[in-house]
Amino acid sequence: MKYKTLLFDLDDTILDFGAAEDYALAKLFEDMGVELTDDIKDYYLKINKQAWKDYEDGKISRQEVTNTRFSNLFSTLGIEVDGPKMDNKYRSHLAENPQFLGKSLEVLEKLSQDDYKMYILTNGVSVTQHKRLKDADLYRFFEDVIVSEETGYQKPMVEFFNCAFERIENFNPDTTLMIGDTLSSDIKGGNNAGVDTLWLNNKDAENLTDAVPTYEINDIEKIYEILK
Repeated sequence: MKYKTLLFDLDDTILDFGAAEDYALAKLFEDMGVELTDDIKDYYLKINKQAWKDYEDGKISRQEVTNTRFSNLFSTLGIEVDGPKMDNKYRSHLAENPQFLGKSLEVLEKLSQDDYKMYILTNGVSVTQHKRLKDADLYRFFEDVIVSEETGYQKPMVEFFNCAFERIENFNPDTTLMIGDTLSSDIKGGNNAGVDTLWLNNKDAENLTDAVPTYEINDIEKIYEILK
């Protein structure tokens, strides 16, 4: 067994963030008494994706992402809102509805019966991520959970990974595998940190980045082929 330590991303690797996001947006707009059209949703997804990309690149802080995304969104609708308060409502709804992506739960159940040491490495808001992990009963699988907000760094920054490595007993980069769906954070971060990477390419996307995954699969169940 080459790999002994498995580092898992959370969103869209283990939990279905898209489903949770759809639910949270619908509930938020319901709270506001505003119709959530496809155009509004698409616009939000666009600005939110860009904001988190800017955060990954170190251009803006996490607070700037969460404090402004909804004030910017609703301002285009002619509605003035308190950005941080609106974001708190959204994140509360986001944590209400954790759903597993594909067969990820079954995979974790099986891997936990072997000798792997498993960790969660996630970008995001600490209170939201921990609530989702708790409600999905995921803590039982992992030795530790490292959230970007708690370290002051984020994937793909090597500093984030160094913080994680310091919390792994007898850490050995040669026997460690980073597993995630996002090239720009999970795979690029693993490259920066000097560990092998597994790109969970759920959407069969083309890699147009400079991130270089060691392995690529399009279904989490195929991880056994890599680990055997």
